[in-house]
Amino acid sequence: MKFFSLSLGSRMSMPLGKQVFFAGVAASGSCAILYYLVQKTFSRASYYQLALEQLHSHPEALEALGTPLNVHYLRLTDKYNFVDIADAKLKIPVSGPKSEGHLYVSSSRDAPFKRWNLQEVFLELKDGQQIPLFKPSRDNDEVKKE
Repeated sequence: MKFFSLSLGSRMSMPLGKQVFFAGVAASGSCAILYYLVQKTFSRASYYQLALEQLHSHPEALEALGTPLNVHYLRLTDKYNFVDIADAKLKIPVSGPKSEGHLYVSSSRDAPFKRWNLQEVFLELKDGQQIPLFKPSRDNDEVKKE
């Protein structure tokens, strides 16, 4: 019964280099998973989906980018990307076979857990051209699609 006669102190310990390596791999994997989950959360948000609906239904924007459209991950470090309890501003990278650019989205809501309302959506192409996609009209609080 040699197995039971070993003390806890006699176990083989892992070298420090291996411990650091495995800790680094675990931390990197955790960061990658967190990044993916944050991106997925943004892409499922109603302000994000409403803006993409405006893009997909706008012939001039589709003509400028070309189809099929590719929607890329947000740059989480970009200062323009901002979401709090009542306001959201995003800069969504988009591209197509003809061009690429950013879809700028501004949205707000009256109170937490209320519906998001688009304030403005426009596409800025890499050459600087801006194509307005959505802006609410000031007349009788009607929504105007550009």
